[in-house]
Amino acid sequence: MDLSQYAELFLAESREHLTACNQLLLEWEKHPSGLAPVGGLFRAVHTVKGMAATMGYARVTDLAHRMESLLDLLRRGAHPATDELLQLLFRARDALEHAVELSVVGRERELEVAEIVADLDHAASRMAPGGGPHSPGGRATPSTPPRPDSPVELEPAPGRLVQVTLRPEAPLKGGRALLVVKKAQGLGAGGDEALGSGARVEPGAAGVLEGGGRSRHIRVALRRLDGLMDLIGELVTARGRLNQLAAERRDPAIDDLAIQVSRLSSDLQAEIIQARMTPVWQVFDRFPRLVRDLARELGKQVAFRVEGKEIELDRAILDELGDPLMHLLRNAVDHGIEPASERRRRGKQPEGEVVLSAARERASVAITVTDDGRGIDRAKTLERAKRDGVVDPHADTLTHDQLLRVLARPGFSTAETVTSVSGRGVGIDVVMTRLRALGGTIDIRSEPGKGTSFALRLPVTLAIVRAIIASVGSERYALPLTYVAETVEFGTVKTTVVEGREAIVLHDRVVPLVHLRRLLGVTQDAPPPRSPIIVLEMGERRTGVVVDGMLGQQEIVVKGFDAPAGTLPVFSGATIMADGVPALILDAGGLL
Repeated sequence: MDLSQYAELFLAESREHLTACNQLLLEWEKHPSGLAPVGGLFRAVHTVKGMAATMGYARVTDLAHRMESLLDLLRRGAHPATDELLQLLFRARDALEHAVELSVVGRERELEVAEIVADLDHAASRMAPGGGPHSPGGRATPSTPPRPDSPVELEPAPGRLVQVTLRPEAPLKGGRALLVVKKAQGLGAGGDEALGSGARVEPGAAGVLEGGGRSRHIRVALRRLDGLMDLIGELVTARGRLNQLAAERRDPAIDDLAIQVSRLSSDLQAEIIQARMTPVWQVFDRFPRLVRDLARELGKQVAFRVEGKEIELDRAILDELGDPLMHLLRNAVDHGIEPASERRRRGKQPEGEVVLSAARERASVAITVTDDGRGIDRAKTLERAKRDGVVDPHADTLTHDQLLRVLARPGFSTAETVTSVSGRGVGIDVVMTRLRALGGTIDIRSEPGKGTSFALRLPVTLAIVRAIIASVGSERYALPLTYVAETVEFGTVKTTVVEGREAIVLHDRVVPLVHLRRLLGVTQDAPPPRSPIIVLEMGERRTGVVVDGMLGQQEIVVKGFDAPAGTLPVFSGATIMADGVPALILDAGGLL
């Protein structure tokens, strides 16, 4: 039987179990005397082993079996977590992940696992009764991993042993075995069925997991959801055209049909968008290990906390957040958190804290990376910026916005030496570039001696958004409503000048203005006598965009585009209007 069709599903499931291994190892490191994480580790590795054996990945199976043998000894012998043991298990977990990745793409022969296998066997031999090789419970020795069609033995409950045998022809026995174990655990806990009662589409892998009882959990390839989103996008464009024709014809029958099509397409659009929504923990869960390893490398004590893991984002946005968040977390641990001795001198706890949080803000999501470290040295940053010609040589201070713009310049770094962590002038510029591409923004707040906070604000979804359609000259532009706070008319509010820039005073706040006509160099038509101002708000920043007119609101399908050389960095994409004419989408972040 050709199992290659299940490779993508095997990879997705294995990644979930390996992520769980990271979390369990970190939990065990915090509570060395507890044994609950060891049982979870054993089950996760056992499941990966079973799936790998089913797929025919012999080296993955063997490596997982060596880990499983050691973990079985640990859980049976109640061994506490030592630093040496934890480091070995972290290494083995990483080696297993590497083995899975290579095997799926047909490169299993490239694996070099002899060293880690020897270390696992050595540790197992030292912990086994009598100090020799151990084969607990009649299981095969490490040199002879169990056959993929072996029975699955569940953990014996008091007075009862349950054995489930899977059919030889059943694919992905490991995944099926996990469902059996979860079902049994749920029944043992008082009948709380682990499979639940509602199906859920989980983007990211191809294939189906066959549950029992009343529900099934379905995995759908992300490319299929992308395809559905493209189709609903075309339908939204056609819907706009139909509504326009209905308004022109004024035929009751056409009006009724247009209303029905609009309702059905809106419902379908909402369902597809919801299917693409993914909780942020699917990206956040990779970072506790990153922070832990980096803190060890730098010799610092760091506590890492995650908040708002249940907040959901479009999968396409979430997948792009990994690198920006990694850069911010590395900066927090390296540049922000002080060594324990320095923190003590400043009257702080020796252990620093880094917090990664997510929260909903109106139609957007705010993701914040905060540390309680030394804060950014503005004097040092200003000095380096003057030396590099980044700011005016006569400047004597940096505002929050200026500080962010300085730090985000490509190649800018305050590190004096290049290390494996910092000093190469990459980081904030990468974050800024990626955020702009996603239609988001970033803010910074930093206080000397108290710490630094970076706030990333992102739209919930990118594919279809509601936007204000504004006109400048003969062209139309779309401005997503996500960051629109209000609109006012130019001339009806008090104007002033701040730092050489025209501004208005709105609700006792100064709001700088951007005249889109001047910015775009529109000269062929005379400006209208009265112009609206669209007030944008991102965090604590506000900007008023002066346009010639507003043509209403509508849902638009966002299409990315490669801007020609020399194009102003104020566009984030393009869309097709109901009449078939394209319009550019303004980037709110570029206008602030």
